[in-house]
Amino acid sequence: MIKDTIVKFEHETLKIGDHPSFKRKHWQALIKLNNENEGNYFTVKPNGVKFNQFVGVIKVANCTIEILPKVDSGNGDNNWQGLLTKMLQKCGNLKVQTSSNAKLKKSNLNLIELYFEDFLNEVETLIHCGLIKKYRINTGNILALKGRIHFSQNIKRNLVHKERFYTSHEVYDVDHKIHQILTVALNTIDLLSRNLSILDKCKRVQFAFPECKKINVTELTFKSIRIDRKVSPYSRALELARLIILEYSPNISSGKESMISILFDMNKLWEEYVLKVLKESSPAGMKVLGKRSKLFWKSNRLEPDIVLQKNNEIYIIDTKWKHPNKKASIEDLRQIYAYGKYWKSNKVMLLYPGKKPLEFAKFEDDNDNEIIGYRTFVSVVSKQNGVIKLNDRMAHQIFDVISHLTTITTTNVSN
Repeated sequence: MIKDTIVKFEHETLKIGDHPSFKRKHWQALIKLNNENEGNYFTVKPNGVKFNQFVGVIKVANCTIEILPKVDSGNGDNNWQGLLTKMLQKCGNLKVQTSSNAKLKKSNLNLIELYFEDFLNEVETLIHCGLIKKYRINTGNILALKGRIHFSQNIKRNLVHKERFYTSHEVYDVDHKIHQILTVALNTIDLLSRNLSILDKCKRVQFAFPECKKINVTELTFKSIRIDRKVSPYSRALELARLIILEYSPNISSGKESMISILFDMNKLWEEYVLKVLKESSPAGMKVLGKRSKLFWKSNRLEPDIVLQKNNEIYIIDTKWKHPNKKASIEDLRQIYAYGKYWKSNKVMLLYPGKKPLEFAKFEDDNDNEIIGYRTFVSVVSKQNGVIKLNDRMAHQIFDVISHLTTITTTNVSN
């Protein structure tokens, strides 16, 4: 682990003085970051912050803060640096090698550095495959007349240089918007990374990459790029460049502290992860449909996380990344009840991380379509041969519960 890395879990508090690397200037930078993101990342406390459900890495100058998930039982907490990476990899948010040599090489890399390496690998592949060229308009002085001449500018600039022409003409080369964006991302990595292997690779990629015009990259810059057949090989590199560039704040505090943050909402990541493992292991006859949306009121829609279909029976799963106490919250119960009504499903499930017995009860309803609500827990991690890893039987455990649901009737449901 990097010397200056501070490791915290979601919903924990970090205060000035808790770690030598975390000083007042870093706390002030975090407040600014939080304000720019509508206060979602954490709750500001006197001389500190309390993290919410967002996990990932925040790097302010020489201070790196890793925020890791907190599982129900606590088993695997000390292994979540690697487990979070694997969860992101499963969801397609991160591409990392899995060989033993790669694991040794990446043992000291945090999540930001892994994304840096992922981006550098993508750009390196593009260089080896051949960079695309595009047409662009070049305006300026040239020594041969071609294109459209700008008479006013030509007179102003070339009154004593008759051999020059100020024109606008088409050029077909590699200095276009896509490569200009990648150049900005490469420069950002070169500026921020303190890992010698990442810096060395970045320098080599920069040396092999063509020199491009410097531009200011914003969200609109990425939206203006049209991904066609020719540009499609750049999709992953552009996605990573967007993450690196837009999450980088060069002057986020009143001083000169630079910051980059790569954070993920565990509620959404848990939903994506469960959906992914269910799709990969769905039994014969079971359709894993993912999100489905129906109009609820005016422009408001109901959208359960996961919809399953077997024959004519519908099952609704709503994932919740939290640890309920003795019973589910009334808000969660109202939510899945509405899902059951709108999707005509009499089996609706709240799925939490952890180890607790299956709990179910019938919703009180005068209609014939009786809805049974289930509170289900599934282990995120498992221990095999003394090694903590992601639970590779999660999908089977969930489908076993669903198979059990088909045998339950409203006559044996306890209220």
